[in-house]
Amino acid sequence: MSSQIRQNFHQDCEAAVNRQINLELYASYVYLSMAYYFDRDDKFLPNFAKFFRTQSKEEHEHAEKLMSLQNKRGGRIFLQDIKKPDRDEWGSSVEALECALQLEKSVNQSLLDLQKLATEHNDPHVSSLLRVSVHRIRLRHIPALSKTILCHFTQLWNSCIYQHFN
Repeated sequence: MSSQIRQNFHQDCEAAVNRQINLELYASYVYLSMAYYFDRDDKFLPNFAKFFRTQSKEEHEHAEKLMSLQNKRGGRIFLQDIKKPDRDEWGSSVEALECALQLEKSVNQSLLDLQKLATEHNDPHVSSLLRVSVHRIRLRHIPALSKTILCHFTQLWNSCIYQHFN
């Protein structure tokens, strides 16, 4: 049954929003895996665990915003199975941060594709939500993760140099 409030919400946009919801939930799942990996007794990096738990919550919130949009537009939410993370062991903190950076880039590209689709189908509501809330947050995450990785490498390098010459 079609929604009475649905207006100018193209089926392609509705399907793409559902795919984006799944991707955001997948990202949340990956970050949750990372969080509890670094919370293990043999890894125990509590700040990394906290950071990745926070990321997981943010991704989940992004999915909820998209679900709310879907309902407000008269679309239907079709949840898919959430794929398990590609790995269970995340290696070093740097490896995990690099994986997180790639994940953020992937989710960001998907959001850009969704925004392009919304523009092609003349859907300012989807475009506006992406521009104002979700996409703006994402644009802060990618540079922040890059800087964190660089900072981590710099600290490791400085530590190695110090140990070598002292």
